[in-house]
Amino acid sequence: MERIILMVIRLLYKVPGWWFKVCRYGKDENFEKYDEEQRYALLQEVTTRANRAGRVKVECYGLENLPKENGYILFPNHQGLFDTLLFFETHGRFTSFVMKKEVANALLVKQIARMVRAKAMDRSDVRQSMTVIRQVSEEVKKGRNYIIFAEGTRSREGNKLLNFKGGAFKSAVYAKCPIVPVAIIDSYKAFDIHSVRKMTAQIHYLKPLTYEEYKGMKTVEIAAIVKSRIEDAIEQYVPEKRECFLN
Repeated sequence: MERIILMVIRLLYKVPGWWFKVCRYGKDENFEKYDEEQRYALLQEVTTRANRAGRVKVECYGLENLPKENGYILFPNHQGLFDTLLFFETHGRFTSFVMKKEVANALLVKQIARMVRAKAMDRSDVRQSMTVIRQVSEEVKKGRNYIIFAEGTRSREGNKLLNFKGGAFKSAVYAKCPIVPVAIIDSYKAFDIHSVRKMTAQIHYLKPLTYEEYKGMKTVEIAAIVKSRIEDAIEQYVPEKRECFLN
């Protein structure tokens, strides 16, 4: 919370204008007026400036691993609210995301979700969940990119992962699209640690799994492969004696 307050204070002169644009761009009647590039460019501008104001350095690796053509799903580990800021700063192509219903109406999350037409999933409602899965798969087939957090909720153990849920990969299987594992490191420190000292968060876009590679696999098998690749990346890029906060 302290870092969010710092971001707002240091960018107070920009906040009213940004808030007006975010709300305007997300309105249904304005959806055709402002194209995806305009809306996503605004998100990237706000995010990048906010991260700098919050004294967070973002290190990005592996952009060359992203498929050349749109129509893929990114599957990262989930550490907290700051995760989406990592994507908006580093992933240059328009991307939407799937979120749990419980956070759909949270301040700012709601407005951003409207801008990118994100999907809210009610995990207690099987029929609604399947509807969202089908909607995502159809949009991915048409060339839209999505972020899905396969753990279902954020890990509260730092860089340690929770189990990846096989059902999270059904949209990819139905769309027959590339699956891009993404390793997020130290993102939780941005908002979950009571400090505003300088810090670094990392995002690693890993080599994708093509449909030919996972065709015929069960979703739980796909989940295990993606989780393993992310864990390997985290183990590789988190030095044992790394200083978490910079002076």
